[in-house]
Amino acid sequence: MDGHNLQSGERLRPVDLAREHGLSTQAVRNYEEAGILPAAGRTPSGYRTYTPLHAAALRTFLALVPGHGHQTATSIMRAVNEGTDDEAFRQIDAGHAELLADRRTLQAVENALRDLEPTTSVETGALFIGTLAHELGIRPATLRKWERAGLVRPRRDPRTGYRVYDEADVRDARLAHQLRRGGYLLEQIAPLITQVRAAGGLEPLEAALEDWRGRLSARGRAMLRGAAELETYLRRRG
Repeated sequence: MDGHNLQSGERLRPVDLAREHGLSTQAVRNYEEAGILPAAGRTPSGYRTYTPLHAAALRTFLALVPGHGHQTATSIMRAVNEGTDDEAFRQIDAGHAELLADRRTLQAVENALRDLEPTTSVETGALFIGTLAHELGIRPATLRKWERAGLVRPRRDPRTGYRVYDEADVRDARLAHQLRRGGYLLEQIAPLITQVRAAGGLEPLEAALEDWRGRLSARGRAMLRGAAELETYLRRRG
């Protein structure tokens, strides 16, 4: 779409909005039906017509998606277009709060990794599954699932048959718990823990943590870009 169309009062076609972002015209129509764009005008023959305001709405939505996700970005735009700006701001605030929580989780993982140093060998005693699950704030069934995935390897008490988690198992369970909170899948965590057991140090997790940190930073910047576009859209909307 050229700059003249954006700045003029001329009517824009669905294809004009679509071309700027490499979208199909059907996608533009779908966005309108979802409330992402304001309702379009119609020509006497029934064809949709858009304005520079619709173009700004589409740019804003696409800028919000990388930081907030498709569903939340849709909800934000729908709230703005319905005139409930406070609801849009609430959802944006929730996204920033979630990002902050993820940053705190990353910090917690990095703190937990200090326990992997070979020089720190504090005897913590053995724990049964219920006690360990309670300490982690998860269900015993989750620990059993992690065991099947190879994340923890508890021994069995020869008398009772109960699972017993030693110091290394508790460490592995705590790391698995933190990494799960960070969005890692079980199949991604298992090889990391296997390498940690073999290497006895922090090195195997360094790449994962660096990637995690990078994704958080990228999301934070994407939120800033989305906020800038939203502010422009709100000013244009009036």
